[in-house]
Amino acid sequence: MSSEEDVEAILNMKTIAVVGCSPKPGRPSHGVAAYLKSAGYRVIPVHPGVSRVLGETCYPSLKDIPGPVDVVDVFRRSEFALDVVREAVAVKAKAVWLQDGVESAEAEELARRHGLRVVMNDCMMRRHAMREHPGE
Repeated sequence: MSSEEDVEAILNMKTIAVVGCSPKPGRPSHGVAAYLKSAGYRVIPVHPGVSRVLGETCYPSLKDIPGPVDVVDVFRRSEFALDVVREAVAVKAKAVWLQDGVESAEAEELARRHGLRVVMNDCMMRRHAMREHPGE
């Protein structure tokens, strides 16, 4: 499966759990989550110790989300990616998206072994914007 096929398939999914979603508007995770929400996705913030982000209930972990998750968008350092992917597999997510600078061959292998689509070291917001507004 090509990376472009994974990108397109993931961008067509609707429910995105943003792991590491900061309540601080200046943080990349907050900006990406706000963009995705404004683009019509259901965004579920995940960050321990925070109760609400972007007007949405924020959960301490993926396993605490009461309902299905399509995509797990990861804003954590690379060394934590494998643990996040383990949780994504446990909650039966369909895909994981590791944001800019986040890479883990182990996490990718685990996700793919369990049938999840994977994008690494890329920005979901940027790829969505490129798809919606080509040439800008």
